[in-house]
Amino acid sequence: MPKVLLTGGSGFIAAHVLELLLKRGYEVLTTVRSETKASQIRAKYPGAKLSVAIVPNIAVPNAFDEVIANNPGIDYVQHTASPFHFKFSDARTELLDPAINGTKGILQAIAKHAPSVKRVVVTSSFAAIISEAKMNDPTTVFSEADWNPSTYEDGLKGPPPTSYRVSKKCAEKAAWDFVEQEKPGFDLATICPPMVFGPVAHHLDSLRDINTSDQRFVDLMQGKWNDEIPASGVFLWVDVRDVALAHLRAMEIPEAGGQRFFTTAGYYDNARIARVVRDGLPDLAAAGKLPGDNVRLAPGAEKPAQVFGYDNSRATKVLGIDWIPLEKSAVDTVKSLLEIPA
Repeated sequence: MPKVLLTGGSGFIAAHVLELLLKRGYEVLTTVRSETKASQIRAKYPGAKLSVAIVPNIAVPNAFDEVIANNPGIDYVQHTASPFHFKFSDARTELLDPAINGTKGILQAIAKHAPSVKRVVVTSSFAAIISEAKMNDPTTVFSEADWNPSTYEDGLKGPPPTSYRVSKKCAEKAAWDFVEQEKPGFDLATICPPMVFGPVAHHLDSLRDINTSDQRFVDLMQGKWNDEIPASGVFLWVDVRDVALAHLRAMEIPEAGGQRFFTTAGYYDNARIARVVRDGLPDLAAAGKLPGDNVRLAPGAEKPAQVFGYDNSRATKVLGIDWIPLEKSAVDTVKSLLEIPA
C-alpha cells in the first residue's frame, strides 16, 4: 500500500484521519509536536505500519525538511497541522504565521525532497470561504467558489474569530498560489469544514484539554447550559468522521485533484443540540445535567429565519459522502466525552 505523511497526527481531525488510513492498510508517517504525543500515538497502535516524527514548531523555516528528506517513498501528504483556538495574545506569531508558514513550509519541503508525492490534501476551513458581512444575508449561498474577503491586516487587528478565519484563508490561498506558481510534481485538494463536532479519537488527559469545537458539548454535559443556552456561532457543522473520510477520498479519487471541498452536513444551533442530547441520553437529562425545555436562550442560540445558504453538492457527489446527522453526532460526542476524566 502507498505511504502517507500525515501532519499534526495528535489533533482532533487528524486522529480520525490516522485511524482511517491505518484501517485501509496505508503505511503512515505522522508528525507531532512532542515525544509525549508521539508515545501516546505509538501506544494506541502497536504493531501498525506507523512511524511518528517530532516537528516542534511548524512555523519555523524548513520545519518539515528533515522529516521528509529522511523518509523516502512518500506517495501522499495529508496536511492537517494548524492552530484552532482563540486563546492567543499575539495573532501574528501564535495564529497567522504558524498557519501560513506551516503550509508553505511543507509544500516547499515536498517539492524539494519528495518527488514521489502525487497529491497533497490540506485541511482548510469554512473560515476561508465565509464573508462576515454576508452571514445574515439569505440571498448569499456559500460554496467553494467563495473566498473570505478579509485581509492579513484584518487578521492582525480583528477580534479572535476574525484572526482565526484570516489564518485559514491565507494558509489555503498560499497553498493554491504555490501550486500555480511553482508547478510541482503533485496536485492539491483542500477540505473546508465549518464547526466540526464528533467523538474524540486523540489522547486527552482531561476534559480541560478538549478541542475548541467540542467545548460546547463539555459545557452542556457539565450543566453550564442549564441557566441559558449560549449563542451558536456560524450555524453550519459537520461530523469529524465525515471530515476524515473527505480527506481520505480527496486523496484517493483521481478527479478530486485541483479542487476545494466544502464539507458540511447542514445547519445546527445550540438549542437543537441541547434537545437531541436530552432525547438521546435520558439518563444524563434525569441527572439534572442538561437544560430543560424552557431554559432561557441567548441571542443566536437558535438559528434565525434569515441566514445564509450553502452548497455542499461538490463534496457530496465527488467524494460520495452520506452525511452523519446531528442526532447521531451529538450523542456520540457526549458519550465519547463521558469516558474522559473531568
